[in-house]
Amino acid sequence: MRKKIMIGLCILAALLCFTYCFVVFRIKSGGHFYLIWALGGIFFIGLAFMVRFDWWSQIPPLLRRVVTGLVIIGILAFVIVESLIFAHYRDQGKKDLDYIIVLGAQMKPAGPSIVLRFRLDAAYDYLMENEDTLCVVSGGQGANEPCSEAQGMYDYLVKKGIAPERILMEDKSTDTSENIAFSAALIGGTDKEVGIVTNNFHVFRGVMLARHAGFENACGIAARSNVYFQPNNLAREFFGVMKDLVCGNLI
Repeated sequence: MRKKIMIGLCILAALLCFTYCFVVFRIKSGGHFYLIWALGGIFFIGLAFMVRFDWWSQIPPLLRRVVTGLVIIGILAFVIVESLIFAHYRDQGKKDLDYIIVLGAQMKPAGPSIVLRFRLDAAYDYLMENEDTLCVVSGGQGANEPCSEAQGMYDYLVKKGIAPERILMEDKSTDTSENIAFSAALIGGTDKEVGIVTNNFHVFRGVMLARHAGFENACGIAARSNVYFQPNNLAREFFGVMKDLVCGNLI
């Protein structure tokens, strides 16, 4: 009976992974990362077969211990990283910062993507409440974008009523590390108080990258995000944090 329950749970988990993969693919959210859910589905199918045919007991004991240890380490790393991400989920920054840096996201022919609009709306709210703060919009132009992300963000904020002279455009960066580094060059140093404006799931990494770049007084300003895509966002962000950690960008 226990074996049947485990097999059933594995199959259910596989179906959920495949379904979620299809949903994210249809919406075209988060690049090609949605394929991780297809791999998850394949993993759970394989696990179901392993339980059904009792393959685990046929693996040498030493190898079983190694695999078990790696799985435990992976789970602990995931829990720690996600806890750090959630700790910054509602960051609202400080009042009267010198600058806010809005991290770029995809520009579409019709305008900023929904993810980018959330960031820009959070930046707009902050700028309206803190009239002396300047804004850096940061993001280059991808192959599938009609203009640079910085230009699209500039146009969006100006249309909403932010004075053009309050907005600086950084239009060369291609990732978050470059967003921060190139914005620092545009600002003229890292001795200013800055707020990193990005979606809630991305705030922790954005702030850590800014502090690593020399912005000791960096803080986060969290924009909302689409709840339906949070599993994809959070999983992708885990790998982003681990990549930057390995590359020495966070410490």
